[in-house]
Amino acid sequence: MADPRAVPVIAIDGPSASGKGTIAQRVAASLGFHYLDSGAIYRVAALAARRAGADLRDGEAVANLARRLPLAFAGERVFLAGDDVTDEIRSEAMSAAASVVAALPPVREALLERQRAFRESPGLVADGRDMASVVFPDAVLKVFLTASAEVRAERRYKQLMGKGLSVSLAAILQDLRTRDDRDTRRAVAPLRALTPEAVLDSEGRTIEEVVAIVLDRYRRALQ
Repeated sequence: MADPRAVPVIAIDGPSASGKGTIAQRVAASLGFHYLDSGAIYRVAALAARRAGADLRDGEAVANLARRLPLAFAGERVFLAGDDVTDEIRSEAMSAAASVVAALPPVREALLERQRAFRESPGLVADGRDMASVVFPDAVLKVFLTASAEVRAERRYKQLMGKGLSVSLAAILQDLRTRDDRDTRRAVAPLRALTPEAVLDSEGRTIEEVVAIVLDRYRRALQ
C-alpha cells in the first residue's frame, strides 16, 4: 500500500494474557475501526487440525488445513464450518494448542494473507504476536503490550475463576512461561518489541488508562 494512512493499522502485540485483546477491541470501538484477533485464527486452525486427527506439530498437514479453513466471524462469535466454536477455542487446552501450531513456519505463511485481508476502511486494530513485525509492517502505530508473567497469570486466573472453572494459579503461571519461551524462541516471527518506544507496560494501570495511552500514541503518530 502506497500510503499506510489511507487505511491505517494499529498493531498491538504482546505475550499471552497481556490484555491485548481487550485493549485492541476498546481502541477499535473508540475509533470506529475494524478489529482483528489473529489469535482466534490460529486457535481455529488448531481446532480444525485436532478435529481432523492431524499431528499439531506437522507443519505441512496443519498448513494444508489452514489454507482452506472454513472460518467465519460474526460480531464476537467465531465459526468453523458453520459450527459456533467461540467458547471452545477460548479454553486453556486450545490456547496451548494454538501456541504450538503458531510456531510452525508453513502455518504462519498459510494464514498471512488471510490476516491481511482484514485491513479495510476506515482502519484496523490488530492484535497478536507478529502484527507489527510481519503481518502489518507498515502499521501507523505499533504497540507492544506487556506485564510480568506473575501479573498476567493472576489476571488469567481471575478470568477463569469468574467463569466457574477450577484452575491452579501455579499451573497457569507455568503454562504462560512455557508459551512465552516458545513464542520468543520460534524461528519465524518471534514475539518481540520492535523498538523500546513501542513497549507499553500495563502493570498498575487500568484498562481505561491503557486505552487512553494507545489512543494518545495514535494521535501523535498521525501528526
